[in-house]
Amino acid sequence: MGGHYSPREVVTIKETLRDDVLTIGFARRFATYKRATLIFSDLDMLDSIVNNPDMPVQFIFAGKAHPADKAGQDLIKQIVAISKQERFIGKIVFVPGYDITLAKRMVQGVDVWMNNPTRPQEASGTSGEKAAMNGVMHFSVLDGWWVEGYKPGAGWALPLEKTYSDQNYQNELDAASEYNIIENEIAPLYYDVDPKTGMSAKWIEYIKNTIASVASNFTTNRMLTDYMNQYYLPQAERTVKMVADDWSMAREIASWKKRVRREWQNIGIVSHTLPDASYSLSPDKGLHSELVLNLGDLTPDDIGVEMIFAATGKNGKMQIREVSQFQLAEFNDGIAKYTTSVVPERTGMYQVATRIYPRNEMMPHRQDFLLVKWL
Repeated sequence: MGGHYSPREVVTIKETLRDDVLTIGFARRFATYKRATLIFSDLDMLDSIVNNPDMPVQFIFAGKAHPADKAGQDLIKQIVAISKQERFIGKIVFVPGYDITLAKRMVQGVDVWMNNPTRPQEASGTSGEKAAMNGVMHFSVLDGWWVEGYKPGAGWALPLEKTYSDQNYQNELDAASEYNIIENEIAPLYYDVDPKTGMSAKWIEYIKNTIASVASNFTTNRMLTDYMNQYYLPQAERTVKMVADDWSMAREIASWKKRVRREWQNIGIVSHTLPDASYSLSPDKGLHSELVLNLGDLTPDDIGVEMIFAATGKNGKMQIREVSQFQLAEFNDGIAKYTTSVVPERTGMYQVATRIYPRNEMMPHRQDFLLVKWL
């Protein structure tokens, strides 16, 4: 620990750290979005948790910041400075020189692996995955891998959705939630010890659930199985169809795309009735819209029509909330009439637009043919 702690502090840390105290680990790259110092938002509250006489908690921090990431390096300095306070010395520790060997020790030695990234910036979260392999419960924001990995009774989670658009307010709420969960859920579970066995049956159950329900789903076997079932096998089957009969399917798709591309600009709008704003919607009375198109040499089988409902999200960006498909009502002499009636699932202010796109069951995905017409 040289460079961070004095010899006297190192001795104090070694004498204070205990193997019978709930130990929470935080070890990873010190990128600022990972909010390594979130747990230090309220030091008095943290003090009451760490030094609880009946249910004490100790924190082990480790990790590195990129040499050019001064903000990340400052986070480490802040953690070290706080860990030197008399009330935290030996109970909050930063271990330098994070590498594979230290990571191996930590994922075997801590009880809970904590992560609290800024939503939705977590890419994966492999540190938590390897901890789960060792029976260490994960405690994180529902972001990255934990959105899929979290199971009740096998770890703890902060909500997926942000409550505040202002990140400072969100940080305050998340910190308060962390304190609450540690103090009222994690610590009581850990210290619910049976005097006869000296162990917590409920805590052991959480460990078993983590290995059985969480860790088992994040293995190389699962990865390869997903690749095979979702990509390789479907692609292999499609290849067999494409090359059959001297590439007849490929020729048919190419011919169809050529025809649609040629006629796309000739699609004419005969009429377009947008839905009226309504405050009295019901399952029997939705937002009605009608679209009449002159398809020229195309047919209704060649195109799809849909209505898009978008709204401004908490991040200030426009987000698609609902998509309603139009149904073909009539088709005579190249004139196609489409209608739809939709009741939005959520109330609010929406922006509504209609678009048409090429449609063909032989395409693997509609984005395989990048044509779209907004009305």
